[in-house]
Amino acid sequence: MVTLHLRLSDRTRGLVGAAELGLMKPTAFLVNTSRGPIVDEAALLSALHEGTIGGAGLDVFDVEPLPPDHPLRSAPRTVLTPHLGYVTTGNYELFFGGVVEDIAAYLRGEPVNVIDGR
Repeated sequence: MVTLHLRLSDRTRGLVGAAELGLMKPTAFLVNTSRGPIVDEAALLSALHEGTIGGAGLDVFDVEPLPPDHPLRSAPRTVLTPHLGYVTTGNYELFFGGVVEDIAAYLRGEPVNVIDGR
């Protein structure tokens, strides 16, 4: 099994911490489908156990796959999915349709989404 440790910059790690969670209503749910480390897991666990937020829906984690003994697995009012929230027919049509369009444009000699490395 491969364990993925996601790397973020100092600007994005812990964007949602105790202060931000404290601003949420007790009925609010935090949903994270972006990158696990943008949410301070310790602060989230505290908010869930203290009942200061309504719950959490998480599709991404600091460490993936989420270890079997991880505290989020037993945290109250949580829905956890294994980093597959993007798996929908609409997203696949968008992703693969875009790739096909990019390849066709390149073959026509009209590449799109070109990154200038200068």
